Amino acid sequence: MTLVLWDIDRTLLYTGDIDRRVYSELFEEVVGRPAEHLPARGTGVTMPLAVRELLRVNSVEPMRVEELAHKIIQRMPDQLGSHQRDLVRMGKVMPGAAAALAAVHRKPEFVPTVVTGNLRGSAEIKLRALGLDKHLDLASGGYASDNSHRPSLVRVAQQRAGGNYSCEFTRETTVIIGDSLEDVRTGQEGGARVIAVASGTTPHHELTAAGAHHVIPDLTDASRLVELIEQST
Repeated sequence: MTLVLWDIDRTLLYTGDIDRRVYSELFEEVVGRPAEHLPARGTGVTMPLAVRELLRVNSVEPMRVEELAHKIIQRMPDQLGSHQRDLVRMGKVMPGAAAALAAVHRKPEFVPTVVTGNLRGSAEIKLRALGLDKHLDLASGGYASDNSHRPSLVRVAQQRAGGNYSCEFTRETTVIIGDSLEDVRTGQEGGARVIAVASGTTPHHELTAAGAHHVIPDLTDASRLVELIEQST
């Protein structure tokens, strides 16, 4: 069997500035003043690391960063959920993503789930808001709520999926599909082949130079994607 680990943001869906709005709202609520600087877009960095950077660049006292980060991280899924209508109204499914998910799901030898910088609650809210959860085994995924170090999430997913499907997943039988340099690094360091999708903020040549095994422009050719997954394992 092959474990297929989908990235979420800018690979499967795009939610605009809603995440940044959540960061801004929670920073002001927890710290007591507006944030002057927000996390960069499209980097693929895990939410816990982004929260700590948010606090540092907004001059929060170093001794308070961990305490305040914990408070913000705990509240993030519920805060995102309060924007459910905005997710449905403003969120976009990336071109070809729904058909690509369905094509991968149809292959009985593939186990499709996610490896993501989102907390689990935030990931589930986004995917369900845009109707993309039905072709994913979310119980077998790796989330930033498991570990803030993104490469470690590959092993989390491999162990979860291995237990759920009575199968051992390794680098040779695990594929990540994602759009960022962090996705490439996650595969290289965490133990997975990488199919990069140039649908985010990182261009094709940078994904190639970073070491992605394959790079595709988008997800509109589902048959080709399935072929690449098969070739990668």
